[in-house]
Amino acid sequence: MSENEKVERLFKLREESKKGGGEKRIEKQHEKGKLTARERIDILLDKNSFEEIDAFVTHRSSAFGLEDQQFLGDGVVTGYGKIDGRPVYVFSQDFTVFGGSLSETHAEKICKVMDLAMKNGVPVIGLNDSGGARIQEGVSSLGGYAEVFWRNSMASGVIPQISAIMGPCAGGAVYSPALTDFVSMVKNTSYMFVTGPNVVKTVTHEEVTSEELGGASAHGVKSGVAHFAEENDAVCLKNIRKLISYIPQNCEEKVPGMPSKEPDAAKAGALDDLVPLNPNKPYDIKDVIDGVMDKDTFYEVHERYADNIVVGFARLDGRTVGIVANQPLSLAGVLDIDASLKGARFVRFCDAFNIPLVVFEDVPGFLPGTDQEWGGIIKHGAKLLYAFCEATVPKMTVITRKAYGGAYDVMNSKHIRADYNIAWPTAEIAVMGTKGAVEIIFRREIAKADNPEEKQKELEDRYSEEFAHPYKAAARGFIDDVVLPSETRVKLIKAFELCHNKADRVPKKKHDNLPL
Repeated sequence: MSENEKVERLFKLREESKKGGGEKRIEKQHEKGKLTARERIDILLDKNSFEEIDAFVTHRSSAFGLEDQQFLGDGVVTGYGKIDGRPVYVFSQDFTVFGGSLSETHAEKICKVMDLAMKNGVPVIGLNDSGGARIQEGVSSLGGYAEVFWRNSMASGVIPQISAIMGPCAGGAVYSPALTDFVSMVKNTSYMFVTGPNVVKTVTHEEVTSEELGGASAHGVKSGVAHFAEENDAVCLKNIRKLISYIPQNCEEKVPGMPSKEPDAAKAGALDDLVPLNPNKPYDIKDVIDGVMDKDTFYEVHERYADNIVVGFARLDGRTVGIVANQPLSLAGVLDIDASLKGARFVRFCDAFNIPLVVFEDVPGFLPGTDQEWGGIIKHGAKLLYAFCEATVPKMTVITRKAYGGAYDVMNSKHIRADYNIAWPTAEIAVMGTKGAVEIIFRREIAKADNPEEKQKELEDRYSEEFAHPYKAAARGFIDDVVLPSETRVKLIKAFELCHNKADRVPKKKHDNLPL
C-alpha cells in the first residue's frame, strides 16, 4: 500500500466514524427533536476545541450476528475539549448506533476518559442517550456498567461530574448519572427509570407513560433526581456551560474568579424594607439574594424540587459562592425531608470543591406531621445538619427573620463552626415563635384570666419585646453583628476576604458515617 493510499484510508475511516449509524438513523434522531452525539458536543464545547479519542474502536462480539454490524466508535463519542477556555473530558452516547446501547468496548471508552479526567484533575461531562446494556453481549455489558459505576464513586469529590440525560436512560444505566454531582434532563425527549412502564403495569397494574414515570418533570419536581429540566438539547448544553463556569476544575483548586458586578440596583435599594413587619407575611428570599449578590449571577439548582429551600450558585465580588436559603413563599420556609436532602447534597458538593457558603435564614422550624415523622425527618434533617457540621469551607449566615428551635442550630449556626453570622434587625432568634411559647409558658395564667384572648395578646407582646429580636444571641456572641440589610453585601465581602485562605481540619478517620 502506497503512502497516499494509507493517508486516504485514514481520511476515509475518519469520515466513516463521523456518520454514526448512517443518514437514515440521523434523520430519525432529528425527527424526535434530538441532536446527534457529535452535534451535542459541538454546542457544549468551545468551537474547534474537541479532540476525539478512540474514534476507530469497534465491538468484539460475534454473537447473534453482531460480527456483521460494525460501526466505528461503537455508539459513543469520547474525547476532550474546552468550555470558556477551561479543559473538560466528555462522552456522548450515539443513539444512531445500536440505540446507544452499552457494550464492553463502549464502556471501556467511557472508562478511559474518566481515568484521564481523574489523572489530570479535569471535570467529566456525560451526555446520555442509550437503550441500556447491549443484550447480545450479556454479562460483559453488565460488567462494563459496573466499571463505570466504580469510577463514578472514586471520582466523587475529586473532580466535578455532570450528567445530561438526552434520551432514554433505563435499568442499571441510571446509576451512573445518579452517582454524579449534577443531572440535567430534557423535557419530552428524555426519561430515567429503573423499571419501565411495561414492567410497572405487569407488577403493580399501574398505567403510566415513560414521561409520567421518569420524564424531566417527574424527576425535576417529584423525585429530585434531576437538578435541571431543560426545554431542548441546545438549552441543556448551554446551561451546562454556564454551570461549569461557577465550579473549580477539581478539589485542589479554588473557585474561579470573574469581574465584580454591583447587584441589581432596584433589588439592593429595596432590601431595608423587604421583610414585612407582620412575621406571618411571606416575601421572596430570591429578592434578598439578588439584592446582595453580583447582578445576574444567581444560578438556581433544583429550582422546582422542595422549593421551600433555595440552593444555587452566585458570585459575590466576582467569586463563586454557594447559596442555601429558606424560602418564606413556600411552606413559610419550613424544613422538611425533601428540603433537608436538597440542602445537604448541595452543601456537600460546595464543601468538596472549595466553594464558600452563604446561608440566608428565615426558618420557623421543621415541618410537623405523621408523614414527616414516619418518613424519617429525624434522619433526613440530620443530613443537613451533618453537611454543615463537616463543611470546612468559609461559611457565612445571614438571619433575615425567623431562626427558631433546632432549625436555628441546623442552618449553619455559630455553634457548628460557621465563620461569620450576622442578623438583620428584623431577626427573631428563639426556641419557638411567640404565640407557641406564650401558650406553653403562661398556659395557667391565660386560663385563669377574665379575658383569655386579651391576656394572651398582652403576654405575646411582652414575650416578643423580650425575646423576638437578635440581641440576646448577639450578647452571647452567637451572632457576630446586627446589620442593616443594605449593609449585608459589604459585610460579607469583607468577611470573605479574611476567610479566603481558611484552613480547618476534621479528625483523622477512614471516612464518615453520615446518617443515610
